[in-house]
Amino acid sequence: MCKDCGCESALHQHHHSDHDHTHDHTHDNEPGHDHSHEHDHSQKIELGQKVLAENDEYAGQNRQWLAKNHMTAINLISSPGSGKTLLLEKTIELLKGELALTILVGDQSTDKDAQRLLRHGAPVKQINTISSCHLDAHMIGHELESFVSPSTDLLVIENVGNLVCPAAFDLGEKLKIALLSTPEGEDKPEKYPVLFHEAELVVITKTDLIPHLDWSKEKCLNSIHKVNPKAKIIFLSSKTGEGLSEWTSYLKELCQHKHDA
Repeated sequence: MCKDCGCESALHQHHHSDHDHTHDHTHDNEPGHDHSHEHDHSQKIELGQKVLAENDEYAGQNRQWLAKNHMTAINLISSPGSGKTLLLEKTIELLKGELALTILVGDQSTDKDAQRLLRHGAPVKQINTISSCHLDAHMIGHELESFVSPSTDLLVIENVGNLVCPAAFDLGEKLKIALLSTPEGEDKPEKYPVLFHEAELVVITKTDLIPHLDWSKEKCLNSIHKVNPKAKIIFLSSKTGEGLSEWTSYLKELCQHKHDA
């Protein structure tokens, strides 16, 4: 959970809000029953809900700005080490002359990923979140006003490496894209269902490692489809180039509306 917002508590409650909780709580009034845990938990949920509500207001403003400029924004979310930055390095190279990309990179500390991406020629800005485990809409809104050129076709937001909190925060993006690397195993979509339920696209990365892993494509697909039957899935390897043309074609199709406008 974030040090300063309680977003995981709010996300947990939101995910279970449709459940019917009719448990018998008559024991709550028994002598000696400690209510401190319940009180602390409710305070965290209340704080988290307030933060999410404020974030949604900023996300709406971001969405209006993006629409005004006919710009597509995508939010890449994954565990640390899934291959987001290497994929973006390849993406910049492959889309040169076809799409104008701007990239915002989220990390708690350092600008290592931004420095890697800058070598490939696209406008890149590092956002350090310090104690927070995710980017939020206000952080993105600040960069829309001060850094992102209105001539950008595709704004790529590389979120902080985390499968939980980033899924709760709308940044104003067109869609969330989940990356899942093969070394992480096949069951992460079921363990972290909120992200994979909301992602319109799931990118399976590091497919070149499959021969060296105890990994099942069938199990992975089943795990994704259990939480999101409609998800589009792309298998790729940034090392070998497998699937990269499908990935870039997908991005170009997302941005087609700008060229038709």
